[in-house]
Amino acid sequence: MAVGYVESVNIAKVRTGDWTGRVGRTGIDKRPVDGPLVLDGAGVDGETGSGVRGDTVADTDHHGGGYQALYAFDVEDLRFWSAELGRELVPGNAGENLTLSGCDSSEAVIGQRWRIGTAVLRVTGPRIPCTVFAGFWDIPGLVKRFTAAGRPGAYFAVEKRGEIRAGDSVEMLSRPEHGVTVADYFAFRAQGRGELAEHIAGSLPDLPNKLAKHVVPALNGR
Repeated sequence: MAVGYVESVNIAKVRTGDWTGRVGRTGIDKRPVDGPLVLDGAGVDGETGSGVRGDTVADTDHHGGGYQALYAFDVEDLRFWSAELGRELVPGNAGENLTLSGCDSSEAVIGQRWRIGTAVLRVTGPRIPCTVFAGFWDIPGLVKRFTAAGRPGAYFAVEKRGEIRAGDSVEMLSRPEHGVTVADYFAFRAQGRGELAEHIAGSLPDLPNKLAKHVVPALNGR
């Protein structure tokens, strides 16, 4: 079932500066390419770097890896933030590899499988905003504002390697019955909604290890 399409595919232009944090460089500034995106990453746990050929992940302690092989953000959310900030945001400005239209990636279900181009992707979780993101947009307090908005976009693992181009349709292949969305996990983790732990627990078989480890302590009240 087609749910939307790819507006733009984007890879990093490496940036340096005081705002880039402890590493001193970042790949958050993504730029559209005529391209395809060639996806090399596969699997979920235990990998580092980007799943996108030609992309750059500078801070590999907190970004990249199998469950964060590539990041998607919706063009509708870029328009939302353009209105909020009073300036135009264009594809890639949220640090996303895929700018999507009509997909509402924040409402995708953890473990949901999508076919885009010749690749198959699996939804793994939300983007958690950081100070480098705030520095990139040069907006003090952006982390709090982005968190409050609850529109984080989605990370994906690469289940089947392939190529993705602008204009490709996004087809949903399967959707887990637990119904836990990217936005649900974001609310639990980033917005401090601990009461959601029991709901989030339904997605444990589909959550990457680095995300699942936050759920059990919350269930035990720790």
